[in-house]
Amino acid sequence: MEKYLEELNESQRKAVVYLDGPALVIAGAGSGKTRVLTYKIAWLLKQGFAPHRILALTFTNKAAREMKERIAGIVGEETARRLWMGTFHSIFSRILRREAERLGFTSNFTIYDATDSKNLIKSIIKEMQLDDKVYRPGMIQSRISNAKNALITYKAYEQNKQLIEDDLRNKIPLVRDIYARYQNRCLQAGAMDFDDLLLQTNLLFRDHPDVLEKYRDYFQYVLVDEYQDTNFAQHLIVKRLCEGRGNLCVVGDDAQSIYSFRGANIDNILQFKQLYPGCQIFKLERNYRSTQNIVNAANSLIRKNTAQIPKQVYSEKEEGSKLQVLSSYSDYEEAYAVAARVQEMRRQMPYADMAVLYRTNAQSRILEEAMRKRNIPYRVYGGLSFYQRKEVKDVISYFRLVINPHDEEAFKRVINYPTRGIGDTTVSKLVSAATTYGVSLWAVLQSLSDYAVPVNAGTAKKLVAFRELIDSFRERNQELPADEIATAIVKESGIVALLAQDHSTEGIGKFENLQELLKGIAEFCQIRQEEGNTQVSLGDFLAEVSLLTDQDQEGDENTDKVTLMTVHAAKGLEFGAVFVVGLEEELFPSAMSKDNPRAIEEERRLFYVAITRAEHHCILSFARSRFKNGQTTMCIPSRFLRDIDMKYLETEDSYRRPETDSFVSERKTESRPAFTSPLQQAKMRETPSVGPRKLTRMTETRVSSAAEQDFSDFQVGMRVRHARFGEGVILSFDGDGNNRKALIEFDNSGQKQLFLKFARLEKM
Repeated sequence: MEKYLEELNESQRKAVVYLDGPALVIAGAGSGKTRVLTYKIAWLLKQGFAPHRILALTFTNKAAREMKERIAGIVGEETARRLWMGTFHSIFSRILRREAERLGFTSNFTIYDATDSKNLIKSIIKEMQLDDKVYRPGMIQSRISNAKNALITYKAYEQNKQLIEDDLRNKIPLVRDIYARYQNRCLQAGAMDFDDLLLQTNLLFRDHPDVLEKYRDYFQYVLVDEYQDTNFAQHLIVKRLCEGRGNLCVVGDDAQSIYSFRGANIDNILQFKQLYPGCQIFKLERNYRSTQNIVNAANSLIRKNTAQIPKQVYSEKEEGSKLQVLSSYSDYEEAYAVAARVQEMRRQMPYADMAVLYRTNAQSRILEEAMRKRNIPYRVYGGLSFYQRKEVKDVISYFRLVINPHDEEAFKRVINYPTRGIGDTTVSKLVSAATTYGVSLWAVLQSLSDYAVPVNAGTAKKLVAFRELIDSFRERNQELPADEIATAIVKESGIVALLAQDHSTEGIGKFENLQELLKGIAEFCQIRQEEGNTQVSLGDFLAEVSLLTDQDQEGDENTDKVTLMTVHAAKGLEFGAVFVVGLEEELFPSAMSKDNPRAIEEERRLFYVAITRAEHHCILSFARSRFKNGQTTMCIPSRFLRDIDMKYLETEDSYRRPETDSFVSERKTESRPAFTSPLQQAKMRETPSVGPRKLTRMTETRVSSAAEQDFSDFQVGMRVRHARFGEGVILSFDGDGNNRKALIEFDNSGQKQLFLKFARLEKM
């Protein structure tokens, strides 16, 4: 037996060595999924499969890179380098560049990212003189994306009665026209968006059986990571490539399918056995990451889902502490309570081992405030990536135009950057001419008179100067390596001079980003040269950066900072301690899912992902009130809290408020079920004896009634409760009568000086 197989447990080993047909590996959280994939590829190589005949598909470049590095450690770097391993988009872009002419494209087509795509849609909406508040660009982009992921072309969209009726119902009947224009403009620009990379691959395989047969014969074995996240287009490509062969292994976990908003279809993994007769299922059920209590709690939660492949994940690590449940009066107190707990746990582990997870990005603001107030270093994961920064995208657009002058979005972005006197009106005239004649903007620029562009001599001269500038870059690009032509572009275009003039903090940051970009290109060339590629082109660099995904951002991993991130962004990561905040109805689960059982199950899977990120400690937090839409709203604890078996939960004494905390009181009362329904809880909250006072906007009525309150019996040293800041101790008073203020040290929120007539304090 190969030595590396000895590192696997029995279930892992069986999954690795099985080669007798389709295989589905159900990998529970923390069960060593990446190791199984890596070793299976190594096993294939040892069994005589040629590396360039193995296709391995991932969802992030980072995952592909890590797997390739591990494989290189077993079989050598030279062999690992020859594998067809990468993201769905990067692999299929390689195939499309080889077969582009079959689809009416050239091999140097541009790849539009989400921003490029949205900008083009904005332009089309404007040209069609539509109201962008009705035809919102983001919404239109999403509808087009969903259509493409369902393999619905713009021509098929026009014939789809259900989609047309849906658009009419939503008062956006011209979506089909926008989609048609958008796709034709992409074709004119020689561009594909991310969704096209999957749609066009499917069209290529559907309409050109000889091409499909070529790649079906070429790839002797196909492996797919995170199969539960595949959409219909990805699933169909894999099915076409493996039809009749059976040399397929997919790895995933139905319990971690959380990307339906991106088109992921959990049925792809749930129905895999039916789609591939003779399929062998392997279950990786040992969790190597988390303690027994965390694993058991997560199991008890996910067991409530009906759509799943049954498995019993277990841990052989220590039993560990129970999952702690924190209840706060408000979202404000919750943030400060979490920050306080983070500071306490710093004695046990570095900040970098802790993460605070939330359902929506909007929740991060108050958490950041609480971290700053307590001087806790943190980073918000998933911020603007380097290649999405404006100054970087501007330079990248120059590069794109040099490689493909018909790239419409790149053309419009740089034609007047830096400013050269070519305004929006002139660009609109170019767009109008290009639309009328059905050609690209670059084609119009090549011959302004032939396309009757109505500009004066001065403007025409500026346009010609821009064209000659790009042409000069294009000529030199044939001879110069990527780093040299990139440097020439940023200097001769005027970008360096422009950014160097701005000495503000922001301006210096932009100039540093420009330098970092050039440095990155130089390093890219050096690495490629070390791999044996003597001539590295600008096109090679663009092909690399255009395929980066939002999950491939590099973090400052060497610094000791708490990570703040959405649960979606946390998938695939692990931390010593995890805080999951905002566990309230209509937040987690999301309000958008409340009437959809299938959506509720996905929200439950999302919570399962959150819990299973934790190695040693998991803290679950909810607030009894949250500030929403300009007013304080009472909250009901998330139904998911009652889905967890009570024996794995712990509620600390400091948070036990039987009279007011529905979560804790219901857990402690034997005559009631562990949790009452959300409707029952809502009714209970309306009853003063068992629920907190309903908070409203501050009105004149509220002020006057508060002003009549007698404050004489409040004393220094008295413990009080505030609806937003929680519990605290009065330190001192200042002022008289209605102007009397109290300085209060709140347990979690720190010191606050409050006007008593507005504070509505309660004695403890």
